[in-house]
Amino acid sequence: MSIDAPSQQGTGSEATPPSAARPTAVTSTSSITSIISTVERLRGTFDRGVTKPTAWRIRQLKALRALLIDNTSDIEQALLTDLKKNPAEAQLTEIGFVIAEIDHTLKHLRQWLRPKRVSTPLLIAPSSAHVVKEPLGVVLVIAPWNYPVQLLLVPIIGALAAGNAVAAKPSELAPATSAVFARLFARYFDSNAVALIEGGVDETTQLLAERFDHIFYTGNGRVGRIVMQAAVANLTPVTLELGGKSPVYVDDTVDLRVVAHRIAWGKFMNAGQTCVAPDYLLTTPAIAAKLGALLVDTIAEFYGSDPASSDSYGRIVNDRQFERLVGLLEGETVVTGGDSDARTRYIAPTVLSGVSRDAPIMSEEIFGPILPIVTVDSLSDAIDFINAGDKPLALYVFSESKATRRRFTTQTSSGALAFGVPAAHLLVQTLPFGGVGQSGMGSYHGERSLAVFSHEKAVLSKILKPDTFNLVYPPFTQKKDAFIRGFLRKLT
Repeated sequence: MSIDAPSQQGTGSEATPPSAARPTAVTSTSSITSIISTVERLRGTFDRGVTKPTAWRIRQLKALRALLIDNTSDIEQALLTDLKKNPAEAQLTEIGFVIAEIDHTLKHLRQWLRPKRVSTPLLIAPSSAHVVKEPLGVVLVIAPWNYPVQLLLVPIIGALAAGNAVAAKPSELAPATSAVFARLFARYFDSNAVALIEGGVDETTQLLAERFDHIFYTGNGRVGRIVMQAAVANLTPVTLELGGKSPVYVDDTVDLRVVAHRIAWGKFMNAGQTCVAPDYLLTTPAIAAKLGALLVDTIAEFYGSDPASSDSYGRIVNDRQFERLVGLLEGETVVTGGDSDARTRYIAPTVLSGVSRDAPIMSEEIFGPILPIVTVDSLSDAIDFINAGDKPLALYVFSESKATRRRFTTQTSSGALAFGVPAAHLLVQTLPFGGVGQSGMGSYHGERSLAVFSHEKAVLSKILKPDTFNLVYPPFTQKKDAFIRGFLRKLT
């Protein structure tokens, strides 16, 4: 099965030609033969039980933490090269984010791994039962380009914490970041258990042809379907973290100036190339006019009168994405922004007004710094419009009305629902992060990352004497029949 767009994020994302293979660390490989041998090496390591001891897991997590601390400047520079990502933003959304996830996992790992005692029915007394988490085996993590540190390493944290061997595939569309990790992985990790495979279409296709015990893919729905098809051959379970059009609803009960700041922050960080960024805004015509003006002021406050010269504002990842986004602006009414420079792949923070519900920009995930404002007649109109589309990865609501919040909670479905702030739910390690329906399947972060890469094994222990199963052994008498019927009714 061929994959023609590996490790992408966003509905409009397509693969560019794979970058030429570069000689890197021993764990970085591009040839088909090397990929096969790499997976075999990982399998052998897992089968020998190397990855299972808790001490080994902790060492690998601490090694990853050291990798990030020791090489912060190199990683920040790589992110600046790939996405013009400001170092402060890189700390908030990438490096510091991952370190916090490691620290949270290390703090709770032994507790999470303890066998969980469960009750047993009287029929099999005396007995004991518990649930044990065991690693799945060799897992594959395929990461996208938009957050090439966070979205590669956070799943790896869960995989290592669970005791698995890991094959990691960074995106070739963030080549500087990929190269840094290719150089560092073999230095910090147990290279027999953790392998990084660089490359593009051919390498991803070959990886998907190998047998893994779990595949964790972050990207778009089209490639997610290809990943699922490939997984069928070996009945491999998958986690799909996909995208979608995440709406934001605003009513007249809130401070619009604060709302403008929150929306602009969530929308325009990483130049809008964020899977949980507000994709479009729903509000009434009166609020749209006020909020549009406030967004103009906020963008100037964040990025100055010329965002192109701001070191706090990023760039579009490649020419194909740039051309797609510029095309979405055609025929739309621009409130602010709209400027672009193909040479630097710059698109200004842009707000559109009076956007039609059936406009081309409303038919796909934008995944860029363009915010359409779509007007609605009422709260019900907004909810109906959201429910008419695919279930979003995130839904944001700005309202102080308890009734409004209750309606969004009970009448809509989304991967996450946040009141008063976009994107910040990712910072809450005790919340699951994941999609629903077309926006993905499965969730992770915190303890759920451990669960994703673990099998919960049922363990039952019953002594041989007294043999209480005499009550249910054949031959079946009327007395045994009455006992079985009566007892089973009481099991619940």
